[in-house]
Amino acid sequence: MRYFIRFSYFGKNYHGWQRQPNAVTVQQVLEDCMSTLMRKPMEVVGAGRTDTGVHAKEMFAHFDIESIQDLDGLVHRMNAFLPEDISVKSITPVVLDAHARFSATERTYEYWVIPEKNPFYTDFAHCVKQNLDVDAMNQAASILLAHSDFECFSKSNTDVKTFICDVRRAEWVFEGDKLIFTVSADRFLRNMVRAIVGTLLEVGLGKRKPMEMNVILKSKSRSKAGVSVPAKGLYLTQVLYPENIYT
Repeated sequence: MRYFIRFSYFGKNYHGWQRQPNAVTVQQVLEDCMSTLMRKPMEVVGAGRTDTGVHAKEMFAHFDIESIQDLDGLVHRMNAFLPEDISVKSITPVVLDAHARFSATERTYEYWVIPEKNPFYTDFAHCVKQNLDVDAMNQAASILLAHSDFECFSKSNTDVKTFICDVRRAEWVFEGDKLIFTVSADRFLRNMVRAIVGTLLEVGLGKRKPMEMNVILKSKSRSKAGVSVPAKGLYLTQVLYPENIYT
């Protein structure tokens, strides 16, 4: 049978999601935990790859195994075994051809910005002390929805076959003492959100005009966009799937 596992993690101590030969990753820790509890080698396939230091409030992965009788019990045992910065929320049976990555219909990320040094956000948010023109940033962000090719925000030398993404939401909102950028799309390229945020912050600082976003996107050149912001402020917050994959 195939199962989806829903979990979250704080990414500071990990070199991203994907297993690597000489670095500790979330996938490795999760697979090692499951292999120990199941008493057999286990492999999980994630909904995507988060980079070093990026966090996930909601992440999914799928795995195959014979029928599990006590799903809640397995969740409890995994949480007892896993380190404190990884938490399993649920394990759910799905149809056999459901895929954590390819069956996803939408993903949402947040990026947190704070206006002053705050020890309680040291590992959680990016500090920008200068005043930001949030209206201009939102004007520039709205332009993203009118485009589909995001090569200019993609990591260089990436091996993807297409740079086409359907961005459905992109906006900045104040929430308490944080300024949060929320972006939703059917898929994201490597480094895409951090590069977008870096470019929008340059708009907010008056270094670019909002309408320059059109020129940057049409250029398809990473060098035309802004620098990538630090990973610590980035959170994968939601992954959506069609209801018919759940059994």
